Amino acid sequence: MRTPFENPLFDTEGAIYMGSRRDPNNCTVGLFGVPYDGTTSFRPGTRFGPAAIREVSNGLETYCPQLGLDLEDLAFVDLGAVDIPFGAPEPVIDQVRQATRTVLELGLKPLMLGGEHSISSGAVAAVAEQHPDLVLVQLDAHADLRDEWLGSRHSHACAMRRCLDVLPSQTLLQLSIRSGSRQEFNELERSHRLMADVAALEDALIPLHGRPIYLTVDLDWFDPAVLPGTGTPEPGGYVWSDFAALVAVLKRHRLIAADVVELAPQLDPTGVSAVLASKVTRSLLLLLGQHQ
Repeated sequence: MRTPFENPLFDTEGAIYMGSRRDPNNCTVGLFGVPYDGTTSFRPGTRFGPAAIREVSNGLETYCPQLGLDLEDLAFVDLGAVDIPFGAPEPVIDQVRQATRTVLELGLKPLMLGGEHSISSGAVAAVAEQHPDLVLVQLDAHADLRDEWLGSRHSHACAMRRCLDVLPSQTLLQLSIRSGSRQEFNELERSHRLMADVAALEDALIPLHGRPIYLTVDLDWFDPAVLPGTGTPEPGGYVWSDFAALVAVLKRHRLIAADVVELAPQLDPTGVSAVLASKVTRSLLLLLGQHQ
């Protein structure tokens, strides 16, 4: 069955996130998936992430007690999956940029489900075209600041380096990174972009109040004890209460776009990783929708 919104960039077959519509008219947030894992360097499978997040979403309540908000009160659309080519990341990232532009042209705040982290630069580029003062906040185990990795400048290990290439403001805040090369950590120290914890991020955002924020959530930021379903797990991570503290901070700021990436659901036979990722998605939908 065709949806009221038809665009060759999006494939609407498959699961839909709970409570979402297929028609973008009168909606506030536009959800879409990018099932890509062409540059994964350890364990593949993130191409299955967007579908898994949708499939388990009906196991959650629509109401978030922390935010006091309910998805039933939010008009948001699930546009489906971006129709991407197989193979090299460059055309995929370009397709993501075009898809994100389409979401913005519809008057929607984009929320992208990945897929691997390399896709984020396409979405950030499109949002930054409209908002050159954009602030990028990264949740991740890894710095992702390499200029190239395994012969690719668009590897998921280069995600933030490529985002900086398309971010006019150069304002990047990286929360609680715990893995990277010596060169990457030297850069983090020099740049003062590394936030040790949520409290440090809260302080850093005070002088940026009112500026638009893009939040990129690499799910390996969470400890593998609570989210084992990711391609490059890194011990020493974070739990739900840490993410809830971040949500409380972002509620006071102007979140205009976000992504959730690096879920590899087949690596977690319990399915708990997909449930956590879906709950992260619910929080972000509600944050994006709180300011109409």
